[in-house]
Amino acid sequence: MLNNKFNLGFYPTSVHKLNNLSKLYSDYSIYIKRDDNTGLASGGNKTRKLEYLIQQAVNKGFDTVITAGAQQSNHCRQTAAACATAGLKCHLLLGGDNPDNYNGNLLLSSLLGATIHFAGQNRKGEDIELLKNKLNKQNNKCYIIPYGGSNITGALGYVNAVKELKQQLTKMHLNIDYIFFASSSGGTQAGITLGLEMFNLKTKLIPIQIDKDETYGKTLEQTVLNLVNEGVALFKMKKEFQINDIYVNKDYNKADYGVLTENEKFAIDTLAETEGILLDPVYTGRAFYGMLHILKNKKIKQNSNILFWHTGGLPALFDYAEKLI
Repeated sequence: MLNNKFNLGFYPTSVHKLNNLSKLYSDYSIYIKRDDNTGLASGGNKTRKLEYLIQQAVNKGFDTVITAGAQQSNHCRQTAAACATAGLKCHLLLGGDNPDNYNGNLLLSSLLGATIHFAGQNRKGEDIELLKNKLNKQNNKCYIIPYGGSNITGALGYVNAVKELKQQLTKMHLNIDYIFFASSSGGTQAGITLGLEMFNLKTKLIPIQIDKDETYGKTLEQTVLNLVNEGVALFKMKKEFQINDIYVNKDYNKADYGVLTENEKFAIDTLAETEGILLDPVYTGRAFYGMLHILKNKKIKQNSNILFWHTGGLPALFDYAEKLI
């Protein structure tokens, strides 16, 4: 099942120690997994999800893909690239109005050949069915990818990613005590949760919630739990998951989604200036700040090995340029 995918990325993505940062936060050894380097149109975590989603679209004979997100959506940019690779038409429903100038992910989505529709306040795909009906009447066969690529098909990408990570850690003779990452639409967290159980990788997840808004009327915890339980059924696993098994850290999303604060700027500057690695202003910047704050205040066990799972987002930096400098 995990091998039935449309190859879009370059794996394994590297795992390495952040030596300079580990000196600054000397009570911990800090590592990073570079899913910002998956390769598809500048990379990111959605590449792993799209390998399974695009394969399903191709297998079922669809010729058009529809998905949705914010104007600086990494998911939409990578979906456009995946469709170009697979020879599929791509339609993106993006929040807000058509800007005078395209920048960052929006520019790349356009260059990658996507047809872009602006949906005002509806950035999470609320209008997808309307667009699908319209395109179907024009003889398109439309495959819908949900917001963030977060369904059980997309989550398989991160089940497989945990298998990859375990192989790397075994080769490195390394045990990771805590994994930090950005969690928003739930698919990445669900896939990692399933993967840890399937491949018996003992570590604690600390997902940093990025977006306060519910998705399709569900909290992030409920969304993740539903996806995990779908995976349990799919893989015929013995483990039973309850809502208390799904942890989300909500301490760092006081600002609204996509609002750049001094916290994100601090995180971006810190990693760039100590390790030469770039975060994005929406997801990884917020999650990385949360991790640094937790380490600074010693909220988790000292002398632990920490892994930050970098989920990408580089192009959005250019849309925030005036606020970052």
